[in-house]
Amino acid sequence: MQRSLLLSTTLFAAACGTPARPTIDTAAAPPSHDARMQWWREARFGLFLHWGLYAIPAGKWQDQTGYGEWIRDSARIPRDVYAEFQPHWNPTGFDADAWARMAKAAGMKYVVITSKHHDGFCLWNSAQTGWDVGNTPHRRDILRELADACRREGLVFCTYHSIMDWHHPDYLPRRPWETDRSSQGADFAKFERYLHAQVSEVIERYRPGVMWFDGEWENTWNHERGVRLFELCRTLAPGMIVNNRVDVHRGGMAGFSNASEAVGDFATPEQEIPATGLPGVDWESCMTMNTHWGFNAADTKWKSTQDLVRNLIDIASKGGNYLLNVGPRADGTFPPESVDRLREIGAWMAIGGEAIHGTTASVFDALPFGRCTVRQSGTSTTLYLHVFDLPADGLLALPGLTNTIRSARVLGGKGSATPMAASAAGAAAIRLDGVTADPIATVVAVDIDGAPDVVRRPVIVAESDQFVHGIDVVVTQTSRRVLTTYTLDGTPPTAGSPRADAPIRVTQSGVLRTASFVDGRALTDVVERTFTKVDPLPPVKAMPGKEGLYCERFAVAWDRIPDDRTALVPQKKQVVGSVGPVSGTGERVAFVYKGFLKAPADDLYRFALTSDDGSKLWIDGQLVVDNDGLHGAIEKRGAVGLGKGVHSIEVVWFNQTGGAELGLKWARPGQPFQVLEGESLLH
Repeated sequence: MQRSLLLSTTLFAAACGTPARPTIDTAAAPPSHDARMQWWREARFGLFLHWGLYAIPAGKWQDQTGYGEWIRDSARIPRDVYAEFQPHWNPTGFDADAWARMAKAAGMKYVVITSKHHDGFCLWNSAQTGWDVGNTPHRRDILRELADACRREGLVFCTYHSIMDWHHPDYLPRRPWETDRSSQGADFAKFERYLHAQVSEVIERYRPGVMWFDGEWENTWNHERGVRLFELCRTLAPGMIVNNRVDVHRGGMAGFSNASEAVGDFATPEQEIPATGLPGVDWESCMTMNTHWGFNAADTKWKSTQDLVRNLIDIASKGGNYLLNVGPRADGTFPPESVDRLREIGAWMAIGGEAIHGTTASVFDALPFGRCTVRQSGTSTTLYLHVFDLPADGLLALPGLTNTIRSARVLGGKGSATPMAASAAGAAAIRLDGVTADPIATVVAVDIDGAPDVVRRPVIVAESDQFVHGIDVVVTQTSRRVLTTYTLDGTPPTAGSPRADAPIRVTQSGVLRTASFVDGRALTDVVERTFTKVDPLPPVKAMPGKEGLYCERFAVAWDRIPDDRTALVPQKKQVVGSVGPVSGTGERVAFVYKGFLKAPADDLYRFALTSDDGSKLWIDGQLVVDNDGLHGAIEKRGAVGLGKGVHSIEVVWFNQTGGAELGLKWARPGQPFQVLEGESLLH
């Protein structure tokens, strides 16, 4: 890998005490995706900045104080009224160097600032519009000052740019409440040219290391437009990183919903940490310090420093990056609560930073005391154990580790750490003596020979946790040198229990337990899964005579499906052959599909419900799949035992804005999912 294409000096030299001023050469074409992503993967921790005109009202409009960066839309402020904030933009307290120094002191390695948020206001003097800082009393180029300050402090400067634009006359769709603002004559293709021109300005003037797009979910944006914007970025800056929100193929708040054609370099979970990370995908969790992205003076729900640092540790242990947000105030200063937390995070990072920067995901399935990050160098590896809860016996067990432990130390010198080899009585471990627990996380560095060699826990694979007649269960184990056994009688597995080499037929309710052994010694924890035999629901007494389901359309503005829908008045009713979007679906609508499905035999039936936005599936009045809420295209699954015959079915789906996807599939045991349609649906 030609690192000269990425960094003119080592990005992390500052962490070792030597000054560094890296320059991301985004104009040069890196040899591979991995080379382009290298600095970002090593960074692990960045600062997000949501700053714009919305900082002036500070979350308050009329008698409501719960607004943030969406205030123009959520408070329904007319365009001309919102424009009155522009003459008041005069952040005299803005000090780009102070911002950059705080980020660096907190252990952050890159900064992402909103060059333009959804309100369309630009933090640079754009040649494409007057809706920018150049036409304010302040007039200073925010992006230029911060970009220069970041580079002086050895940080990578990056920009967030909204595709959505509530100000531009050619952006569509309009907000539904904007009755005073006609869309007649608006030309979205013209807006796309404006978007490209502004993105070109940002890239060519400021050379950001990352272009972080957002606002791609409305129905005017599509995959083809996303590809064009992505290709523009690649042409102007081949070495620049682009997030997945440039395209419409975002898997909810997580990865890529269509990996085969999606463009973008990394996934963007928002306000969440994926339970097991996103294996095989570069990802970054963006999260707030309180509950708003933009400054809200009334928001006092600040996360503790312990929570913020543990979020960082959790994310790094799963192979992701943490983009932590600050919403600066209208005067250009950070809220004091943010300043305090950045300082406290920095105090921990001054000791624990080596266990974050340049590390990779944990090699263990789970550790009861905390998390693990890994640094591999040549023929040796360091396992960093982040101890949240110090065990009473002072032993940090490392289940499944087969490497020789060379040494161990407590970062910051708080006591001693002594390696203990694995024995018949238990796994390899580290014994801690005289350690004063850090209230955030005590870090123990464990040096081992070679690449990590850990026997992972076996995995129990089955189509469902329920069955009618019986179910075949497979136990998988990635290590071939171990013996994996199982039990179904309630006892823990031993080396002498039945081997889990072949599919296991389960015909009675119970718990399957499994573990892996070498020379009679357990190398893994016991893994278990409960399976339940269910009685199929009896068919209903109905005589449907025609294929298809009734489908009713309603005008709604839901965020979730309400329990009481009796007052809804349908706009239209028709018969459809499957559960899916109908012609002219539209936005802020809901559809209810009702009728019957025909089960060909007594069996367990699995259902897969995909939707954007929320949906639910009921069969015989029983909720089988809950895919509710605002989100992108996500599939949720459920299962139910059905007796041979017909059963009532109801699907409720709503589409707020953006993509309108819906689909329902079903499968019997051992069979693939198929679209539920044709003679299987009746009314």
